Amino acid sequence: MERYDRLYQLYENHDTDTLRALQDLVDLFPAIDSRVALDRWQEASEELADGKAEIRDAFPAVGATFADLATRATREQAFTALDLYEKYDRAVNVFVLDVDETLRSTGSTDNEIPRDTINLLTKFHEAGVPIVICTGQTLENVKGFAIQGLGSEIVHSGNLSIVYETGTGVFTPRHGSDTKQLLYADLDAEIQTVFTDIRSRILSEAPERLRTGCHLQGNEFNVTMKPNYETGSNAARETIDDALVYELDLLGDAVTSLEHVGDVAIETAQDWARAYYADQDPEIRLVLEQQGGLPAAAPADVPEDVRSVFDRIDVGYYEGDAAEIGSLELSKVVGVEAAFDVLGIDDPFTIVMGDSKSDLRVMRWVAENDAGLAAAPDHASQSVLNHVLSTDELVFDRGRASDVLRTVYALNRLAREQ
Repeated sequence: MERYDRLYQLYENHDTDTLRALQDLVDLFPAIDSRVALDRWQEASEELADGKAEIRDAFPAVGATFADLATRATREQAFTALDLYEKYDRAVNVFVLDVDETLRSTGSTDNEIPRDTINLLTKFHEAGVPIVICTGQTLENVKGFAIQGLGSEIVHSGNLSIVYETGTGVFTPRHGSDTKQLLYADLDAEIQTVFTDIRSRILSEAPERLRTGCHLQGNEFNVTMKPNYETGSNAARETIDDALVYELDLLGDAVTSLEHVGDVAIETAQDWARAYYADQDPEIRLVLEQQGGLPAAAPADVPEDVRSVFDRIDVGYYEGDAAEIGSLELSKVVGVEAAFDVLGIDDPFTIVMGDSKSDLRVMRWVAENDAGLAAAPDHASQSVLNHVLSTDELVFDRGRASDVLRTVYALNRLAREQ
């Protein structure tokens, strides 16, 4: 209890709220060519130094650590960090971070990473903690965002990796022949054939409402339909619901066109795909029910040779945002494992931050292997929230990824002290 008692004394006896505000001012102060502004920055720096010195004097054995905690973490974040340290006895040694609606949010951060989040990630980078950006976006999109947000120095440091398109590839600059790994190139010919078939037909054979209401995301491998309307709007939801049903039907036809399957009526093939994936995902079932497209066929009606291919292909539904066909052999988990291998992380203890079902797979993999923590925004999918709440309850407000980063900062600082 001594650690908890001392931590309580820190937040009870010192004005840590003011110290955090001063630290934020010093860290985030914009570069302004103004004598008045620079004088204020200097005053804040001196006041911050005095406050930290007071804490160091009050806690001789752990003064440096407590001074750092006081300027970076709230009382709740510090006690959560201590609980995590008592539970796991480890510091976080790698980050696995989703981007959209996790690091940034269209609803609260204007789709930009907040400055305090960038500042904290920079602090972790300076401390040598690798960062794995794990996203469904294309490489070019996420690479551009990463350079703009984190800076070229971090992105090209050799200590950052990008898992893109939900695990179809991994990009880790400054690692020679391992810099870019095309994981989809290792899939067998049968799966490659299915994806080539779908990609070649998905727009040309789409109904007019989808050709005008959707576009195909520029993926290297996955087949992703995105709405031409504002994400989350009624028009986007209706379009993506239509796109999901269309993709299921196209997938059924592509799989039953494989040589080893034999002749199958197109309506039967579509029913098999709908039945199979409705059974796999309640959200897909709900869309089919709402559209009157739930087939009479049951999952048990799907022949084994067709089921064996479906078992390897993922259909992702993101309400009002995307309908996607991907390979279950190329999940974010596979991408993260490849990234860890390139970065030389043999014994990971990570923090996985994400909001979607693809992130949940990584969270579960981490939990099953005692390899870290999971955190999610409060608007994440219910299955993600259920997992996070059942583990360490690291749920943060929309656009406030920095709150979890501060908790991890405190955890790592406590671990370093021991």
